[in-house]
Amino acid sequence: MTGVDTVIFDLGNVLIGWDPRHLYRRLIDDEAQMEWFLREVCSSEWNERQDAGRPWAEATALLRAQFPEHADWIDAYHLRWQETLLGPIEGSVTLLAELKARGVRLLALTNWSHETFPIARRLYPFLQWFEGIVVSGEEQLVKPDPRIYRRLLERYAVEPASALYIDDSARNVATAEALGMRGWWFRDPPGLRRHLVELGLLERHAQVANDG
Repeated sequence: MTGVDTVIFDLGNVLIGWDPRHLYRRLIDDEAQMEWFLREVCSSEWNERQDAGRPWAEATALLRAQFPEHADWIDAYHLRWQETLLGPIEGSVTLLAELKARGVRLLALTNWSHETFPIARRLYPFLQWFEGIVVSGEEQLVKPDPRIYRRLLERYAVEPASALYIDDSARNVATAEALGMRGWWFRDPPGLRRHLVELGLLERHAQVANDG
C-alpha cells in the first residue's frame, strides 16, 4: 500500500459521459454549423459560468438577446440538458464499485450546475456511493480554482497526502497535485484500473462488486 485511503473522482467524462453534441446533432443537421454554434454561441466558457452558479434563466436570456435567430437552440441547452448526457461510463462505475467493496473512502468534486445536478442524482444511483460530493454550482467556485479543492479537503477532513484525485482534465489534476494530493489524468477505465492496482487500492484480479 502507498498510504492512499481516499479516492476523489471528477464525474463528467470520468464516470458519466457528457457532450452537448449528443443533443445538438439532433437539432442541427450541418456538422460545421453545429460546431460553430457550440464554439461561438453556447460555448464551453459560457457553460462554465453556469457551473460557477449562474442561473440558467439568466444565461439563456443573455444569449437570446445576442443571437435571437438561434433562440430555440439556445433554450435547448438547458431545457433538453438531459440529452447531453451519454450515460454511465461502465468501466469506471465498475472500478467505483470495487473500491466501495474494499472500503475505500469515496468523494467527488465536480464542475456542474446546481440546477442540473439533481437530474444526474436521479438518473445515476451510484452517485449515492460517495460519502460526499462537492458541486461547483453550489459552491460558486469552479475547478481548477484551488479554493474548491480546499473546501472539499476541509469539509471532509481529508489529508491531501492520503488522497488520489482523478480527473479527465490535466489542468484540474495539476491543481490537485499542487495541493499535495496524488493525481491521475483519466483517459480510460483500463488505465485507471492499472493505476489503482499499482497503488494497492485494488487487487490485480479484482472481482466485480455486485452491490449496485
